[in-house]
Amino acid sequence: MPVDILQRTAIILVTLPLNAVAEPAGQPERINTIHPDELPVWMIPNVPENAEAYYAPDSFHVIAQTKDPIAQRRLSGNMSPLTYTFTDQGTEIRRINDKGQDACSFFFPDMKRIVWTSTRDNLDMKIGNWSDARDYPQGAELYVSDLDGGNVQRLTDNEWYDAEVSVSPDGEWVVFGRQKDGKMDLWRIRPDGTDEQQITFTDEWEEGAPFYLPDSETILYRAWTLSDLENRVWPRPMTVFTIKHDGTNRVARTFDGDMNWAPYPAPDGRHYVFVRMKNGNWDIYLGDLAGGDPVRLTVFKGFDGFPSLSPDGKKMLFARATTESTRLYLYTHVMDVSSLDLGPENWRGVPDTTPPNQ
Repeated sequence: MPVDILQRTAIILVTLPLNAVAEPAGQPERINTIHPDELPVWMIPNVPENAEAYYAPDSFHVIAQTKDPIAQRRLSGNMSPLTYTFTDQGTEIRRINDKGQDACSFFFPDMKRIVWTSTRDNLDMKIGNWSDARDYPQGAELYVSDLDGGNVQRLTDNEWYDAEVSVSPDGEWVVFGRQKDGKMDLWRIRPDGTDEQQITFTDEWEEGAPFYLPDSETILYRAWTLSDLENRVWPRPMTVFTIKHDGTNRVARTFDGDMNWAPYPAPDGRHYVFVRMKNGNWDIYLGDLAGGDPVRLTVFKGFDGFPSLSPDGKKMLFARATTESTRLYLYTHVMDVSSLDLGPENWRGVPDTTPPNQ
């Protein structure tokens, strides 16, 4: 994206009042990435640096963590993100929250509300580091609001790390990760803040990034071991699991010992996209809950991560670094995956699987 568009957009957003929509500076611009081994890709224009984006039920609007100069600064001095919504064409840019620093967010299936993570009510607590599990912001809480950021309701109220949030397809549950006393587990809560329940109770596994499958009761997530975290093993091995949201029927879906990071289910309920780091390079793959070798989707010589799929199964959002350097400036891109037949019309239930050689 040309620097002048980025600068003009940033100026608009600095002065953007809460609940207001910012139209993009200049004409919407689609930047295409053409590679013979990738499906068609474009970068969402007009939006400041952003990542971890998820589609709304209309497969057009997007919610994401977006760098904002009014957010609480990190200890390093780097700019922190706040929750934004926009379209995958770079229009209807809206800031949802204007305090603290934000993390994961998600649309409700009725497309009338959103859920998001923020430290907005715990600004006096240690800032922490969203990228370091040994130093997660312990003042991170969950909030529900209207699409314009109004009618904010706080779902959790504690001094732990509550984040990595998503919503069941039927809208009945909000699922999230909670780090308490240095241990990470999965939890669920009703959208009105009632009926909070712990899902996993593991001393060694550190679960996170939970997302529901189409049945609204099976959750896909990744986990690493506490010993690997404490011993700073890198690349950190991660396993993809599914589990019923009542805590039963936990099934490992990967067995290779690789870094199987950031899995996100396809609307067909069988496939999922995830990130794997090989030889220092980060790429996105398509996995199958029924087993088999994954298919590589990105071949960029740099960082590709945080993949998610549109509810219609036709598009994939992901964050791509703007350069091939080690310093990451991430922007959300869209890949046309309509040829992969991942749509909800292919839902046949959650596939069974058994470990290899069993």
